[in-house]
Amino acid sequence: MELRTYIARRLLLLIPVILGVVIIIFVVLQFFSPTQRAALYVRNPQQFREIDQIIEKYHLNDPAYVQFFYWISEVLSGNLGWSKSVNMPVAEALMRFLPATLELMIFTVPLTIFIGIRLGVTSAIHRDKPVDHMTRGLAIAGYSLPAFWLGLMLLMIFYGFLTGLFPPGRLGLDAEMVVSSASFVKYTSINTIDGILNLRFDVVFDALRHLILPVATLTIINLAFIMRIMRSSMLETLNKDYITMARAKGLDEKTVINKHAKRNALIPAVTVAGYLVASLMAGAVLTETVFNYKGLGWWSVNAAVQLDIPAVLGFVLFIGTVIVITNLIVDLLYAKIDPRIRLG
Repeated sequence: MELRTYIARRLLLLIPVILGVVIIIFVVLQFFSPTQRAALYVRNPQQFREIDQIIEKYHLNDPAYVQFFYWISEVLSGNLGWSKSVNMPVAEALMRFLPATLELMIFTVPLTIFIGIRLGVTSAIHRDKPVDHMTRGLAIAGYSLPAFWLGLMLLMIFYGFLTGLFPPGRLGLDAEMVVSSASFVKYTSINTIDGILNLRFDVVFDALRHLILPVATLTIINLAFIMRIMRSSMLETLNKDYITMARAKGLDEKTVINKHAKRNALIPAVTVAGYLVASLMAGAVLTETVFNYKGLGWWSVNAAVQLDIPAVLGFVLFIGTVIVITNLIVDLLYAKIDPRIRLG
């Protein structure tokens, strides 16, 4: 019953948080002229010839609270404006580019979590030994590298010097022609999954070749986050009385580490894994741009360069909602793992 009450309370708190995000975005909108804001209400390119009518229809010269009512009504109806950078509605563009970013996340998140946890446990077990210093040094160095620099170096080595071993983009020309053909069914628009479902393993292989470098870039940069939390949690757990008791009973060190220490030390790492998903979704902008990987990040950068206001605000609104919902899921998972949180 306590868990249900906690969930209900967190769900209720979600409403003002999302509303706060929306209000902040709306306040930013007020810095633009009515003519610029009119693009947020356009549903097709022909309407750009009717800007004055749109300004009047949606009361863009009226007080802010009146404008907010009309704007939020359009947002809730799915109209986020017209993206001139890709010549389609913003809502449609979000759905078009989202699968590419999700495909990056599908491969990046498990690798980041697995390697980060593994390095964290190894560092804790061999505390202040050479392997600990080397592991922490490599992880922190990777975390400190700018994403665009690391991406360019990987491209220079694996695409330049090694003559196109791991190319940029999402697919090669041949695979793109297969995916665009009428016989290829796009179940999810995620190339690796759709390739498997269509039994086109040449598409799967080509998609994986294009994924290796951006996935490696994101993994190297972000795994230190999980590693440092896992190392700290593991060190704290290894000093607990029940670990000392387990060793005193004669249990071998492998059993003590894997069965007693590691399982309990995983709680903080599992909790922050949810935050990692949200941060990667928002933080893949530079990586997608460097590798010409046409996902949400690539689209948002191109929109910003072309002053595509509806697209940029649509991206910010989407990412803000993802972060808020992810935080909610993390809170609920934490309450499930550690019942003391519900009582706080």
